[in-house]
Amino acid sequence: MIAYLIRRILYAIPILIGVNLLTFALFFVVNTPDDMARMQLGIKRVTPEAIEHWKEQHGYNKPLLVNRGVKGIGKITDTIFWQKSASMFVLDFGFSDDGRSISREIYTRMGPSMAIALPTFIIGLLCYVSFALLMTLFRATALDIAGVSLCVVLMSISGLFYIIGGQFLISKLWHWVPISGYGEGAFKFIVLPVVIGVVSGIGSSSRWYRSIFLEEIGKDYVRTARAKGLSELRVLFTHVLKNASIPILTGVVVVIPLLFMGSLLTESFFGIPGLGNYTIDAINAQDFSIVRAMVFLGSLLYIAGLILTDISYTVVDPRVRLT
Repeated sequence: MIAYLIRRILYAIPILIGVNLLTFALFFVVNTPDDMARMQLGIKRVTPEAIEHWKEQHGYNKPLLVNRGVKGIGKITDTIFWQKSASMFVLDFGFSDDGRSISREIYTRMGPSMAIALPTFIIGLLCYVSFALLMTLFRATALDIAGVSLCVVLMSISGLFYIIGGQFLISKLWHWVPISGYGEGAFKFIVLPVVIGVVSGIGSSSRWYRSIFLEEIGKDYVRTARAKGLSELRVLFTHVLKNASIPILTGVVVVIPLLFMGSLLTESFFGIPGLGNYTIDAINAQDFSIVRAMVFLGSLLYIAGLILTDISYTVVDPRVRLT
């Protein structure tokens, strides 16, 4: 297992380098350093001297990938890509274009993001699995058909509708919770985003879990359990749920490391000062330093999630451990 983990970590290095290169290329295809300088300084009345001064201050006055003006290793290291990206591999994200520490901002904004994402994840998982088990228990009945129809309707509605509709109904008409913001008494600010996050995911997630349970319930071990006289509830919760844990873990464990990255739409519409809102603001401001840091961090956490998924397989299924 240790050798396997070491191999996976080593495999992650070229993947992260590739993600960095791709992000770098996409960003600078759309924007040049001169464009970034104009955005920060103001498009009107900006002089070439001011642009060059800004680029020099922020390290954008060097070649992008290869510096042909120097010799040796400096051809690679004396470039924007190396100086802006190499330090991220030791989790040093540097500073944004406005001079703020990106690492400090990530640490500060991680809390609000997790305050929304973690309850949404836990409550949502319990609701989705429970609803899927209920539909499986009453499969091929009117309740199952109604449940599947409800899932199709819910998953066909845009996530923006849930956000805007929830804000209008619960906050503006009923005045139960604030429509947006985050501060003292944070609970009242996160209730509505969490509820909307759970409701918006019921359709697709519950249908997916239902399909997993239906696939398991037709297997030989289930027929054997019924032949032994076990009740349908015991078969479902003791045998089917346990054997369906691997495909469930595939989707669940990968998501766990990404929880603190925040939701772009939710945090923007509800004014939550989390990492999702931070990323949106950076994209609008064309702040490459923040964008590449968040993309790198998301890639790193996703790879960590895949490794955690493989480890979790060995916990729930001894056959994986033996192979």
